[in-house]
Amino acid sequence: MSWMRAIASDRAAVPQARQRQRWLSLAAGVLALLLVGAATLSRTWHALEFKTFDVLTALAAPHRTTAPVVVLAIDEPTFQELQQTWPFPRSVHAALLERLRADGALAVGLDIVFADPTTEAEDAALDRAIAQAVQGLPVVLASTREKIDSANAALWMDIQPLQRLLDAGADAGDAGVEPDDDFVVRRAPAAREGFALRLAQRAAEARGQAPALHHFDWIGYRGPRGTFDTRSYYQALEPGLLPAGFFKGKIVLVGRSARTATELSHSQADLFNSPFGTAGGERLFPGVELQATLLDNYLTGGGLRSVSDAWTLVITVLLLPVLLGASRRLHPAGAAALTAALVVAMGAVSWGLFAGPRLWWPPLLPAAAAVAIYGAAALVGYAVVRQRARQTRAMFAQYVPPAVVSRLIAQPELMRLGGEAREVTLMFTDLANFTTLSEQLSAEQTVEVLTGYFNAMTPIVHATGGTVDKFIGDAVMAFWGAPLDDPRHAEHAVAAAIAMQQAMQALVADLRARGLPPIHMRIGLHTGRVVVGNVGSDQRFSYTAIGDAVNLAARLEGANKAFGTGILLSAATAAQLPPTAALRALDDVIVKGKTEPVRVFTPCDDAMVREASSAALAAFHARDWTGAEAQLARVLERLPGDPAATRLLERVAEARALPNDAPWQPAVALDKL
Repeated sequence: MSWMRAIASDRAAVPQARQRQRWLSLAAGVLALLLVGAATLSRTWHALEFKTFDVLTALAAPHRTTAPVVVLAIDEPTFQELQQTWPFPRSVHAALLERLRADGALAVGLDIVFADPTTEAEDAALDRAIAQAVQGLPVVLASTREKIDSANAALWMDIQPLQRLLDAGADAGDAGVEPDDDFVVRRAPAAREGFALRLAQRAAEARGQAPALHHFDWIGYRGPRGTFDTRSYYQALEPGLLPAGFFKGKIVLVGRSARTATELSHSQADLFNSPFGTAGGERLFPGVELQATLLDNYLTGGGLRSVSDAWTLVITVLLLPVLLGASRRLHPAGAAALTAALVVAMGAVSWGLFAGPRLWWPPLLPAAAAVAIYGAAALVGYAVVRQRARQTRAMFAQYVPPAVVSRLIAQPELMRLGGEAREVTLMFTDLANFTTLSEQLSAEQTVEVLTGYFNAMTPIVHATGGTVDKFIGDAVMAFWGAPLDDPRHAEHAVAAAIAMQQAMQALVADLRARGLPPIHMRIGLHTGRVVVGNVGSDQRFSYTAIGDAVNLAARLEGANKAFGTGILLSAATAAQLPPTAALRALDDVIVKGKTEPVRVFTPCDDAMVREASSAALAAFHARDWTGAEAQLARVLERLPGDPAATRLLERVAEARALPNDAPWQPAVALDKL
């Protein structure tokens, strides 16, 4: 039928349309990747990557360390016990060094910058303690860098410990770290002479080993605050609070560890935000424990190395063909599930690399790229579907009722393309005398008449739930019962035929008013099973009905001429009409190639004519020639010159003249009418 042909006839255009969609999807996918790439330059993107790092840190942290590290925290209990304000007298630190040396500590790191002199006595005490300790206890002091802003530039100044302390044998290392915008320290210090690195080297040398330290890009936190063995500073000074030999073979880190607001103000605490705060843990993390973490990473290999960006780029680029191919081959839900699975898989891989071989591979870029590519492909697909839906609706609306259009758009599976056997009622129409009329009209006027005719007939077909298959010259082919089921298709088809004949009256009147010869419409209706579906070649096909029922409907349209009727319908159609349907039986016909006769009917409002016609046929079949003639005489009395009654009367006379033993067939061949 025409509306399906309009959709499917350009089958050759389908590959081009698909190719165009592929190119659109590719362009949209590339654009999505470019937008994601641009987003990676933003601070928000980096913040999200950092939060991903924090979550994996919280999940992967073992909450323990194998490094022999003890933290002596200068905390609030220490201030209360020592009754000292910060900074402590240097003699106090000297006493600590003596205790650690006596206990056999492996190395000590003072995360305190002794940059300025105090009193000679205090500085000398620490000087002597360092000189005595370094004979068997390496001492590493903290240095730092300060930024000095001027009108022209920003300068960095190295702040080193007092030279006398270095001359006494102490070593120095930069204790500075580089926190991110959220003040969380995630990356290893860039300084080659870092405090924790120098302490790790001295501890390895104290063991008599060559320093074989692990280098890393990202800090591998061992756990939240308090993961390392932490004791208050004062406990190492007062006898009996820690057992003798407690520090033997251990690396001791000394530094501030504030918790309360009072302590923060008194100690000018060295604090950073914790990665564990993202997962709901304690947010603040002391600088001394950060140095202990760095020390652990150097000694145990707990730090993380970055996966090359090239791998991320390769994976991201490979997502483009994978997801675009999936969007073409899979249902949208399937493509979405695949995208979700890829995102989860990338998160799992990132976690596995983080927890296993200690590699940091940010999954955010490929995950966002996967979502963006899927979204771009889905958006293109949605736009294409919407465009096709609009085109389909526009084309359908020309051939089928609006209700059918809406339902087919919502449920395209109802069309069941590919061909199916279905019972339908078919209609063929033709205009008698149209050739004569067209000879008196120009081509433009002929098209005008046909357009008016089609415009009058098509709405009637639609109004009764029918579908226009095609226009063939001045003929119309339509059927009821497809593409949507209609249990009353025969009744609706007959109602449409009657309404169409009534609509012809206005058209004929208009032609007469213009001085043109009148035209008449003939309609043939038949109900039967046909194959409804796509018929044609790979390059061009149409949706139509195929089968004997189509041929019979077309032949019944032509048989109207012999019976003098405007509508002719088969017994198969009549059988599906309500019992109250006003139909007149005309004759029995045999279709070429068939042996079984088919009774044909026409709508008739005259009850007497209907009754007499039926009785005449019954008498004719019973060889009651006299009875048949009597009934036909009644019809002709009511309808003088009626072609159907006249023709049957002639057949009665021919049959009466036959010898009694001559072969006789009450039905007439349809092709002879």
